[in-house]
Amino acid sequence: MADTSDPLVLDLVEWIAREPRLYAEVIEAWRTSCPRLTVWEDAVDRGFVTREILAGTGVRVAVTEGGARFLRAHGRGH
Repeated sequence: MADTSDPLVLDLVEWIAREPRLYAEVIEAWRTSCPRLTVWEDAVDRGFVTREILAGTGVRVAVTEGGARFLRAHGRGH
């Protein structure tokens, strides 16, 4: 059975796939106060996104190969 957060995780990964985003931008756009809505945590735990430290810029979030496969499996990848 699919997790109920799958559609939101898919939206998050697709949004990041369009262009790597700064961590602060991702958290600002996707944060929630609902403890049952763990979209960011689910994407990280599943290995769909990764954080990379960029000197002088901050932390960037990008889609992993696993995230790209997830997108393609749902008809949203290239």
